[in-house]
Amino acid sequence: MVDQEDTAPVVVTGATGYVGGRLVPELLDAGYRVRCVARRAVALDDRPWRNDVEVVEADLAVPDQVEAALKGAQAAYYLVHSMASSEAFEQMEQEMAEVFVEAAERADLERVVYLGGLGHDAEKHSAHLASRHRVGEILAAGRTPVVELRAAVIIGSGSASFEMLRSLVEVLPVMVVPRWVSLTRCQPIAIEDVLGHLVDAMGRDEMLGEIFEIGGPEELTYREMMNVYAEVAGLRRRLIMPVPVLTPRLSSHWVNLVSPLPIQLARSLIDSLTSDVVVGERSIERIGRRPSLDIRQAVGRALERVRDLELPTRWTDASGTSRTNSPAGPAPGDPSWSGGRVLGDERVQTSRATPDEVMDVVRSVGGDTGWFAFNRLWALRGLTDKMIGGVGLRRGRRHPTELRIGDTVDFFTVVELDGRSLRLLAEMRLPGHAWLEWTVSEGPDGTQVRQRALFVPRGLLGRLYWYVLIPPHVLIFSRMLRGIVAAAERHGNNAEDEDAQ
Repeated sequence: MVDQEDTAPVVVTGATGYVGGRLVPELLDAGYRVRCVARRAVALDDRPWRNDVEVVEADLAVPDQVEAALKGAQAAYYLVHSMASSEAFEQMEQEMAEVFVEAAERADLERVVYLGGLGHDAEKHSAHLASRHRVGEILAAGRTPVVELRAAVIIGSGSASFEMLRSLVEVLPVMVVPRWVSLTRCQPIAIEDVLGHLVDAMGRDEMLGEIFEIGGPEELTYREMMNVYAEVAGLRRRLIMPVPVLTPRLSSHWVNLVSPLPIQLARSLIDSLTSDVVVGERSIERIGRRPSLDIRQAVGRALERVRDLELPTRWTDASGTSRTNSPAGPAPGDPSWSGGRVLGDERVQTSRATPDEVMDVVRSVGGDTGWFAFNRLWALRGLTDKMIGGVGLRRGRRHPTELRIGDTVDFFTVVELDGRSLRLLAEMRLPGHAWLEWTVSEGPDGTQVRQRALFVPRGLLGRLYWYVLIPPHVLIFSRMLRGIVAAAERHGNNAEDEDAQ
């Protein structure tokens, strides 16, 4: 146990991501002071450990901001990569790493811990895996000692790899798959073991300046992993038929259709699995650290957490899978970026329910609850979005009733949230930027519920898109608001009945 009072903070970059968000409480439990770095501090406001950490806003591409984030720290975790990015991600990742190296040297950090991807240096890798190796090389070239951990498939509730595995097995009893599914081998590792290795790397000096490959105790093909999942989940063994004609590109489109993963993320994961990714001579076991969970235990624990709605982080939390950091992030009325006109559909309705009862319903939209109107049309819109490479509806929600900033709600992302309002940013493919938002307030005749659908069109196509859809929007949005109000009033009546009893 580390004495927090006598130590400088440990910086966690990527604290809003899947691994970083789970690492923070582990570091706190180990006694470290923690400073989290995020592009938007508000994205961490709802984390249960928020009051126990320092939060600094910083863009890792901006030298002054990175230097300020590292000032006075003892060490840092570099947990940033762009799995879902499609444009110039290699150059961006390298530039960010170079900025970080210089800032780490100026801050005189004792060490940097980097989580990269498993794969042997001499082999040809996918663009994403090659980029992660290059980032490791850039970090190691600086004067600050670096510990690099390399992992392949991470199994945990909410991880992208686990979501892909789960979707394929649960949705498809019969699968036509590329032949590499039965040939290439990987070494999946439980998220719990990844976190254990990361915490160890902060306190063990013998790990400085080294690369360690981390994996679970078993080497499996992806086909064997699917069979293990089916067994642990209590499903019938899936019929898997390998064929030689499915390329990684075609496979990623197929995964995109049947899973919640967007096309770019699916492609990145598949590319990383088309060659063997197993632990070699650089195994972390050479310093005595062994994995604690095998594949069945890892899958079982992940499924248990999913059933219990224990998803402290999800793959969708990573900024690379969301547009919340794009120019669409600011309020839609800002003329400095919107280019002027904001089109919209605004409705107001009075409710007998209390503001809290209305907001409880508003915060439950999407996922299994649905959208309170024309759910089949929403499903069709999601399928259409998937078919053209969008995110679709399958991302669902992290929790059926709880929300926090950065959460996904089907093909939306939460960008603003408080006790009286919710704003969702649309992430389906559109010729512009779109939002849905609700605001509740107390009025003279009851609770005022205001619903707005806002759209900033891009060019003539964007305007045509909005005006063509005005008739269905009138039906959908009017019934949606009525459905939300009715559900809130039913909830309020049920609560009164229970109190009367």
